[in-house]
Amino acid sequence: MSELFIELFSEEIPARMQRQATENLQRLLCDALDNLSPENIKTFSTPRRIAIRLDIQNTIPAQEVQERGPRTTAPKKALDGFLRKHQAQKSDLIEENGFWVLQKKIAEVSATHFIAQIFPQILWKFPWPKSQRWGCGSQFTWVRPLHHITCLLDGKVIPLVLATADDDAHGLVCDNKSEGHRFLAPQIFEIQNTKQWEETLLSQFVIADVDKRREKILSEITALTEKANLQLVPDEGLLNEVTGLVEWPVPLLGKIDELFMDLPPEVMQVSMRVNQRYFALKNKDGSPANAFAFVANITPDDEGKLIIAGNERVLRARFADARYFWDQDRKTSLEQRNQQLQNVIFHAKLGSQHERIQRLERLAGYLAQQLKHDEKLAKRAALLCKADLTTGMVGEFPEVQGIMGGYYAKHDKEAAEVALAISEHYKPAGPSDSVPTAPTSMIAALSDKIDLLTAFFAIGEKPSGSGDPYALRRAALGIIRIIRENQLRLDIKALFEFAIAGLPDALQASSDLGALAEFIYERLYVQLRSEGSRYDILSAVAPTKQFIDLVELLKKVEAITSFLETTDGKDLLAAVKRASNILRIEDKKDGPHQGKSDQSLFTKGEEKNLASALEKVVAQINTTLQQEQFSEAMNSIATLKGTLDLFFENVTINDENPAIRSNRLKLLSQIDQAASLIADFNQIEK
Repeated sequence: MSELFIELFSEEIPARMQRQATENLQRLLCDALDNLSPENIKTFSTPRRIAIRLDIQNTIPAQEVQERGPRTTAPKKALDGFLRKHQAQKSDLIEENGFWVLQKKIAEVSATHFIAQIFPQILWKFPWPKSQRWGCGSQFTWVRPLHHITCLLDGKVIPLVLATADDDAHGLVCDNKSEGHRFLAPQIFEIQNTKQWEETLLSQFVIADVDKRREKILSEITALTEKANLQLVPDEGLLNEVTGLVEWPVPLLGKIDELFMDLPPEVMQVSMRVNQRYFALKNKDGSPANAFAFVANITPDDEGKLIIAGNERVLRARFADARYFWDQDRKTSLEQRNQQLQNVIFHAKLGSQHERIQRLERLAGYLAQQLKHDEKLAKRAALLCKADLTTGMVGEFPEVQGIMGGYYAKHDKEAAEVALAISEHYKPAGPSDSVPTAPTSMIAALSDKIDLLTAFFAIGEKPSGSGDPYALRRAALGIIRIIRENQLRLDIKALFEFAIAGLPDALQASSDLGALAEFIYERLYVQLRSEGSRYDILSAVAPTKQFIDLVELLKKVEAITSFLETTDGKDLLAAVKRASNILRIEDKKDGPHQGKSDQSLFTKGEEKNLASALEKVVAQINTTLQQEQFSEAMNSIATLKGTLDLFFENVTINDENPAIRSNRLKLLSQIDQAASLIADFNQIEK
């Protein structure tokens, strides 16, 4: 095996793009080089480079390429382009199902030669979210100007040139050069191998390993805060971003002026995070600390005093702006601001936010009735929950919408439940966020998400593929989590029917209740799957993707899951499936065979016993299901196991007498119907 090392050195790469870039580099190389072991691959990234080290064979084995090209009826230009792309001849093609298909054998080739051919192609098609061209007439795009390409196989430079076909003279030539820290050690050095490259960079103030750089930042900030008797406010996203902004991280602490400490802590944290990439700190009791942490990219000579002073000065200016918004916003109450929502567009096809809050207020009243909660509080929270969209603070920091509404509601002397509901009505904002648990908060959050889904489905703005610009999947998951985690007994179907009735007449006509229920079901399916739960049982309990009570549905799923983990449960599943499969096959011949079996046609005791047992079991299942005793319902049907085994063992279903055969198939149909009272067992995997 040989070590392949690649470094792509450029101007600063945006922090948010670095991790994906290394993943793309690894994926593209692995696609080109088969049989690579993941344990022998290591990627690196800093603001100015992405790199990879991997073990490969010295020779690339002979291979056969097969790729579908244009249709046989396509213009000659399309075919010529396909042949040129693959450096093939028309004789290498065959016709297959109306398409040209390339079949080309590639002889064994040295790794050096192979990489020299394929790596420039990889660079040309490298997928950056945003990229730029530079240089005279260059068509090559990269995230920022690319300065060095290093491609070494066992320390030897692979001879390749990155250039257009007609401009080799001005191409970027592969070499073994790299650079250290831009300010602390900008010298160029020669690369021999990965280990030497990483060690040399470290001596030149660059930590190439992103995980080591991240750990250094976290551990040193933690040490600084502990020394000051403070704690770091966790922020994984900010930590990852800052890791991508520096090559030689030097964490420092700064002070916040006391005159700003009465600002809402969320405002302070967002201002520091968004504008300056500063870390918020808290005291041991959880209260906001009058200090912040940040990361420099150089080693200062004065223990960071000048850098700290500069950053404190910048933060004072930021907080002064926040202070202005905070003071100005509180001069106008949320209720007064509601009229301004007429000028805030929710969506071109759905009108203003003012029109929307009328729907939210209506929905909140309905939900309060269903949950037997104070209707006045629920409607008040819904009426005021969007008013902070007109404030200067939310205009400056959209991340604090809702949160600021809660603060302003407290200032306006609104009820504590209303203020809390306003601040929590966007929850949960993601899978790691908590759900509201206070009744008024739950109602406000559900109203917001139900209206969002109902309105956008009515105008045909459903998520498609990976596209979900209005975060409807997140809204659906939010509805599910609020109901699940608070065990709310709600009729989902009636809830969406009520929401649809609140839309303008034209939108009511275009609404699809079934599509909304199915969308919620599909999000529930995805959630159970991500949790490792038996999502196939969900399909069995609600095979039509329609349901009413989510809590009842999940109780049934849980009961069936627990039962099927037992030996009796697995045996019963097999027996019920056997009955269902026989019935399905015979129904195709001359079915359906439905209705109650005729006892006068029973010729064996096993038939009579099964019919008698079924009658008792069906009655028990109906009773237990009405009482939501799902485990008892499973135990009831489990009592059929012995009787059913004897029936299959001693009774021939396809009797020569057509009447007896039909009667026995009806008996199987009754088994199928009894099981279907609980679930469609055919949907359940073994």
